[in-house]
Amino acid sequence: MMHWAQLLSDRRMGADKQPGATSNTGRVARSEFERDYDRLVFSPAFRRLQNKTQVFPLPRTIFVHNRLTHSLEVSCLGRSLGNMVASCLQERHRREGGIPFIPAVSSIVSAACLAHDLGNPPFGHSGERAIGAYFREGNGRRWEELVRREGGRWEDFLLFEGNANGFRLLTHQFIGRRPGGFALTYSTTASIIKYPYSSLLGAGRPKFGFFATEEETMRGLADELGLIQQSREPLAYARHPLVFLVEAADDICYQIMDIEDAYKMGILSYDETRELILPFFSAEEQGEVLSTLRLISDRNEQIGYLRSKAINLMVEEAASIFLDSETEILSGKLSRPLIRLSSPRIVEAYDRCSQVAWERIYRAREVLDVELAGHRIFSALLDSLVEAQMSPEHLYSQALLGRVSSQYDTRRSTVYGRIQCALDFISGMTDIYALDLYRQITGMSLPAI
Repeated sequence: MMHWAQLLSDRRMGADKQPGATSNTGRVARSEFERDYDRLVFSPAFRRLQNKTQVFPLPRTIFVHNRLTHSLEVSCLGRSLGNMVASCLQERHRREGGIPFIPAVSSIVSAACLAHDLGNPPFGHSGERAIGAYFREGNGRRWEELVRREGGRWEDFLLFEGNANGFRLLTHQFIGRRPGGFALTYSTTASIIKYPYSSLLGAGRPKFGFFATEEETMRGLADELGLIQQSREPLAYARHPLVFLVEAADDICYQIMDIEDAYKMGILSYDETRELILPFFSAEEQGEVLSTLRLISDRNEQIGYLRSKAINLMVEEAASIFLDSETEILSGKLSRPLIRLSSPRIVEAYDRCSQVAWERIYRAREVLDVELAGHRIFSALLDSLVEAQMSPEHLYSQALLGRVSSQYDTRRSTVYGRIQCALDFISGMTDIYALDLYRQITGMSLPAI
């Protein structure tokens, strides 16, 4: 059984390697968890999300969500979920003498929500699929034998996962960085790890949470917070309980917001969008919602109102389910997302939105065009960057490696390390930077003379 007193820790990643590192306990300006939030907001990695695709390619004439706006909205939902849960947990455990940092649950969850997409490469989930395809069926296959021969974990590349990459980005000490990477608190860091197991279990599960290079970091974090170990080899743990709230905020936000974006893009009509959202409400609730809709004349505002009401409904239900499932969560036995445990009416409406999103949104021409472009761009960038590291003495290699940020170690001795370096660099790019670099290295775009 996991325990809140250990799960909620303001100790920072890498603090044991920093002389004189002290806790912020006792200061009144900001808690350690609020510092996590601020540290993320002011980071270059977070700012780059404004130019990373969420679902639709970044448009010129209409606003739809990018990774930055999505992360901010998810963080808002996470804050609400955290507040609801914290107040109830505080009252529930009062007789036990209370739990330190329970009031900070809202800050932890909202900060983790900000960070949940930091590891995603350019072009949204299309980018993840493009990277995996490169190593599974593209030119990347030629490196498999060498990686396995040196003892590297090929599955890390074959099943490339933005969540695992996010954990690496937040915790790895890149060149010139402090120990612990972003040096977030243990609790905030653990709250973003949706899949706390290695890629060696990825074949039987759709995702994984950490690369081989971060396995020891994961062990240390789990030991500090008392996460339940489910398997030693391959390494696997039970989720930190607050992951369920971060996941719920993300699930609720992206599903409803994607529907609203599709309406704004003209992919779904007003009537279609309205009929997708109304079933979230009971008959009585629908009457109240429709009564308010008659007071709003602008159709965009009507859809916005429906979206906000549906989100509020699901947030309240998710918080209630979390509290009802507290014992199951702390024992590491809950494996289903909170949204799947909602009332049958909400699950049915959510599944209908998911079905329409797959058929009409995620397979829309604009989205497929991004996926096709992503395959070509990632293949060219990976080919060039890995080859350059393999032959650093070549003049072209030196020119290309000169474009790589100094925080990435291009002199790694293993093939696994060189591929990982290329992926570190590429996954940190914005959509526009990746496209521009692709055009430059392929000769499609030349500097002005």
